[in-house]
Amino acid sequence: MRAPPVSDPAFDRPYPVQLDLRGRRALVVGAGPVAAHKVDGLRRAGAVVTVVAPDAVPEIAGAADVRWHRRPYRRGEAASYRLAITATDDPVVNRQVARDGEAANVFVNSADDPANCSFILPAVLVRGDLQVSVSTNGRSPAFARWARRRIAELLTDVHASALDVVSDVRDDVRAEIGTSEVDGWDEILDDPRFLDLVAAGRLDDARRLVRSGLDVRRAR
Repeated sequence: MRAPPVSDPAFDRPYPVQLDLRGRRALVVGAGPVAAHKVDGLRRAGAVVTVVAPDAVPEIAGAADVRWHRRPYRRGEAASYRLAITATDDPVVNRQVARDGEAANVFVNSADDPANCSFILPAVLVRGDLQVSVSTNGRSPAFARWARRRIAELLTDVHASALDVVSDVRDDVRAEIGTSEVDGWDEILDDPRFLDLVAAGRLDDARRLVRSGLDVRRAR
């Protein structure tokens, strides 16, 4: 069970994480449009998704890789999963799933029902492997979506390609000297020439520029 909440305001923030759900079981209670969005996110994360609901929208009913139990939620079944999400308009069901999850140490999110959440789903911007999450601590999903749209104006597909370049150089440096913890990363990423090269498709030149800005000798 959850420990008593800490009253100090300094600790009144969620702990941001990214979960590896590949091959892990996830439960979605409800099967309407909101649930379909949650299911899609779980599937993209590689989770093994089960949906429990008497009826389902076509996106769920017709999904070959989603197991759909065509019935109401049964008390206690959240314990069989790594995490659970409720997307219903029934507060009684939401509360029951939250209680079952708490009893079994299963994290639960309830759409638009923060009182029955043990984790919050942020608004997420995806650019390849670059992901930026925006959260308002559950206070306003609309504001989080707005912030995500503003960030999307700054981070483009060029930045996704830039991440690939930096990752390649990091792998090379780590293979060569045993670590990528060297000076120079921040300075080279601030160099406007770097993104210009990536945007122009000159990826080899961009890699050379990154490498030239790293203090590899000092790390030896």
